[in-house]
Amino acid sequence: MTTKKRYGTKELEKDYGAITFAKLLHTYRITSELTQSELGEKIGGLSRGIICDYENGRRIPSPAKAAEIAEALGEIESYWVQVAVQDYLRQYDLNYIVKLA
Repeated sequence: MTTKKRYGTKELEKDYGAITFAKLLHTYRITSELTQSELGEKIGGLSRGIICDYENGRRIPSPAKAAEIAEALGEIESYWVQVAVQDYLRQYDLNYIVKLA
C-alpha cells in the first residue's frame, strides 16, 4: 500500500517560508500571465503602483480589501483575508499587542 504525500500550506511554508499576501498575489499574477496593470484592472481598477506595493510587501490590504481582491480573482476569500491578517500580526508584533492588553 502506498501513501501519497500531502502537499498543503504547511509543506509550502516549510519549503518556501511564510506565505504572505505579497507572495500570494505575485504568484497568482505570474501563473495567470498578467502584468501588474492587467491584474489591477482585473481587481477593479487598482493602479500598477498599488499592485507593486502589495507584491513587495510595502502595503498590506485591509481584510475587507483582501476579500474584495479574492472575490475579483475568483479565489477563496477567507484564505486571502487570513493571509492579510497574518501579515498585520507579523508586522505589528503580536506579543507587544498582547502585553498592552
